[in-house]
Amino acid sequence: MNSPSPLPRILVVNESRMVRAMLIRQIREFYDFREEADGEAAWQVLVLDHSVELVICSLSLPVLDGDGLLARVRSSRLARLAQMPMLMIAGDNDEAIARAKAHGASDFISRGTGGAELLARIDSLLKLAHARHQLKENLEQQVQNPETGIFTRKYVELQALQAMSHAMRHNSQVSAIVMGFDNVGALRDEYGADVLKLLQQRFIAMLSGKIRKEDSLGHYIGSQLVVISPGTSFAACEAFGNRLREAIRVASIAVHGQRLALSVSVGISNSPADEVASASALIELAGARLKAAQQAGGNRVIAGAAAAAAPAPTEAAPTLERALELLRAGHESAVVPHLAELGGQVLPLLRVLERDLAPGLPLAELEKRLLAAKAPEEPEKPQDRID
Repeated sequence: MNSPSPLPRILVVNESRMVRAMLIRQIREFYDFREEADGEAAWQVLVLDHSVELVICSLSLPVLDGDGLLARVRSSRLARLAQMPMLMIAGDNDEAIARAKAHGASDFISRGTGGAELLARIDSLLKLAHARHQLKENLEQQVQNPETGIFTRKYVELQALQAMSHAMRHNSQVSAIVMGFDNVGALRDEYGADVLKLLQQRFIAMLSGKIRKEDSLGHYIGSQLVVISPGTSFAACEAFGNRLREAIRVASIAVHGQRLALSVSVGISNSPADEVASASALIELAGARLKAAQQAGGNRVIAGAAAAAAPAPTEAAPTLERALELLRAGHESAVVPHLAELGGQVLPLLRVLERDLAPGLPLAELEKRLLAAKAPEEPEKPQDRID
């Protein structure tokens, strides 16, 4: 005899034991439940109890209030939590309700909401959550992402598996290249998700025109992309990554008339050079190297474990205008190596400021330090220079 399927579990969070008891009495015939009296305890339950499918939560809570719990849930990196239906108990405070909506509340009820309406709200939210989950599963099973037209992560892993199998039989190799924009969070915060989506579409179009027919381009994580390249060595992939990095660095992409200071980083793995046991491990290793490249300052390519500590490639100093754009976009690390040259370009302006506004700038000391900073880079003899 088959045992009945478990009832969906709901977490009820309210400081008042009487309010919790009233809510549980209304739902217990149709749903399993847990209860907590404060937001911090509720958060711990959500992290540990994977069976919770919906939260009924008061906005006013001790330790961690409802807004704080909402913010934690919605900012979680776990999709299970970030997409959790949150049914909030709210009074008549329009400002509090608006704030909860901004933090990601799914729906609202009042303390006086009847049992029938409460059950209807819960049923609606659970059906919506299940539909979203099913849609995500269906997308993962598809060969191509319907929005971008490139391969899904699942299909890219299948392509990598086939390429590795072929490489083993023919004593060949296969590389994975994972790439993404640096400072994605800052770009999203400053320009919005729509601009980030447009940037990804342009990035995809650029990559589609540069890879070979036998390569596979698809999604990795978020806005990051992956290319599976059969028969391609570390060196060839690293050269490709550096060409791509430079193309993005000099690209002229503007939003509302303001040029974006963009850079990308690239992580590369290779089989058999990297001793990985599976196609997914090959891709994950390239993703880990991309993360290391971004944590090291971005705008660089890491093509092996030894390369993680290597400095970024030497580049020509940016123009003053470009340097200011980089600083505004948070790319200070791209400007610092060129301070001596940029400082020399600014000196004439500083001399005029000193003459006309008399701010007491220590120009003599500044010039001395700029000359000292430039000296190691200058060749001792003219014939040592290679043009």
